[in-house]
Amino acid sequence: IDATTTALIGLSVLLLSQVLTWDDIKKEQGAWDTLTWFAALVMLANFLNELGMVSWFSNAMKSSVSGFSWIVAFLILIVVYYYSHYFFASATAHISAMYSAFLAVIVAAGAPPLLAALSLAFFSNLFGSTTHYGAGAAPVFFGAGYVPQSKWWSIGFILSIVHIVVWLVIGGLWWKVLGIW
Repeated sequence: IDATTTALIGLSVLLLSQVLTWDDIKKEQGAWDTLTWFAALVMLANFLNELGMVSWFSNAMKSSVSGFSWIVAFLILIVVYYYSHYFFASATAHISAMYSAFLAVIVAAGAPPLLAALSLAFFSNLFGSTTHYGAGAAPVFFGAGYVPQSKWWSIGFILSIVHIVVWLVIGGLWWKVLGIW
């Protein structure tokens, strides 16, 4: 069953059993604001995938890194993968649309498959801090109104720089010691 259908059935059951009243639901303005934003962003991500943007983007990235050493191609593709999260409404949408495409391009560039797979997996968790819609709990925190969008995005960008440096420089050296590449 589609997630939207499930949510609507659940809401209907709560209303029909009088666990909630319509006035209770109307009072939750932050939740409705979050739901509206999230629905629009999920729909946008689905259309990007359906209209072929993901495959076009993957092919564009493949052609743009051809000719580079695998290390340079790897670094470029990991950073692009991280920041392409701004175009997706959720980590699930991003990972399901882009992970396998980027993994294939990175491995085709000559990177060790284990290094590529693990790096994409790690960055698939780290990019959740970039936006107010970037991870499961983020829309709820944003919808509560505690952090303005501009502050969220600026702190998210600063964290992205820290994540990239720590994971690729320090982590990269450690992975070399471990023999992953």
